[in-house]
Amino acid sequence: MPVPTPEEIRQARKKLGITQTELAKRAGVSQAYIAKIESGQADPKLSTLRMISQALQSPPSNDLTAGSIASAPALSVRPSDNVIRAVRLMERHGISQLPVIERGKQVGSISEGTILRLLSQGSNAQSLLRRNIRSVMEEPFPTVDQSASLQSVISLLEHSPAVLTVDRERITGIITKADLFKLITGE
Repeated sequence: MPVPTPEEIRQARKKLGITQTELAKRAGVSQAYIAKIESGQADPKLSTLRMISQALQSPPSNDLTAGSIASAPALSVRPSDNVIRAVRLMERHGISQLPVIERGKQVGSISEGTILRLLSQGSNAQSLLRRNIRSVMEEPFPTVDQSASLQSVISLLEHSPAVLTVDRERITGIITKADLFKLITGE
């Protein structure tokens, strides 16, 4: 079995879509040690490299949960905010949609698609940007418990641009189709 270089370890880990912590658990070492190996700051024993190599060759874990892949916290807007606030948040953070939250509860969603649809229907851009989100928001995103399986999230993302994760009814994060693609490609 060939011994992987630090860069090969990092690339293989990312390709599998696992964190340094998950790799460390599989290989029986600490996350800090994996980080040092990947950065070239540690010169591990051959036996350690073999354990890491074996861990990287094992099939990807199917025990990924919604909470482990969600981006947190979930950026959001309020129904009383103007559309311009949503546009600026999406632009600044490179995202395409936002949940609309009122008193800790999701009441709707807004997306680039929503805004483009309104513009294509003849809305004046300046007046649209001044409108409050309540007047243009769409249905809320589906929610799942943080412990929900990755497969559950995938099923929901087939029909929705995003899924929110919750813990005891408190919103803890958001998962988008882009997040899922990053997980698959390891980027």
